[in-house]
Amino acid sequence: QVQLVESGGGLVQPGGSLTLSCVVSGSTSGINFMGWYRQAPGMQRELVGSLKSGMITYADSVKGRFTLFRDNGKNTIYLQMNSLQPEDTAVYYCNAKTWRPAYEYWGQGTQVTVSS
Repeated sequence: QVQLVESGGGLVQPGGSLTLSCVVSGSTSGINFMGWYRQAPGMQRELVGSLKSGMITYADSVKGRFTLFRDNGKNTIYLQMNSLQPEDTAVYYCNAKTWRPAYEYWGQGTQVTVSS
């Protein structure tokens, strides 16, 4: 099994910054995908950024403002969020996928609220 523990959410003013952390533990050797998703009230969950095969991708809505980092020594991935706007308000989730066997794991989610 894989366990994901998130932290770093909170309340921030427009234009501010937050960094989210996701600590990965358990059977981590089979992970071939890591991603950050978010879900705003009444909306579908969307992929914000992902890491697979050494490639990092971002949603158009956050490109240039958000950065995904990894720290292999700590088995942790980060999402640095800059120039935050009210439309970024959502619950942010860490996600991991494995192969052979193929499974998907989710963190508990962390609330990010951007408001003045």
